[in-house]
Amino acid sequence: MTQSLPKIIPVNELKNTANIMKTCQESSVPIVITKNGYGEAVMMSIKLYEEMFAKMQAATLINAGVEEVDNGATPVDGNAFFKSMRAKYEK
Repeated sequence: MTQSLPKIIPVNELKNTANIMKTCQESSVPIVITKNGYGEAVMMSIKLYEEMFAKMQAATLINAGVEEVDNGATPVDGNAFFKSMRAKYEK
C-alpha cells in the first residue's frame, strides 16, 4: 500500500482560510506549510489526525507486547485469553 505525498503550500496562502480549511477537509494527506522553501508546520483535518493517532497508539501497544515477549513474558493464545476473560466477567 502506497501513501500519497503530503500537499505543500507556502505560508502566504494561509490568508485564504476558507480555502485552506476546505483543502484540509478534502485531503487524505497532511498539508505542509513552508516558509522560504522550508517546512514550518503541518495542517490536517481532525479525521485524518484521529486516524493517524489511532495507528500510532496501536503500533505503540504492539511494540510494547513484542518487547514484553522479548524480555521473557510468556505469550498467551488469544482464544484462551478471551475465554478466561469471559469466565471471569460473565457472571
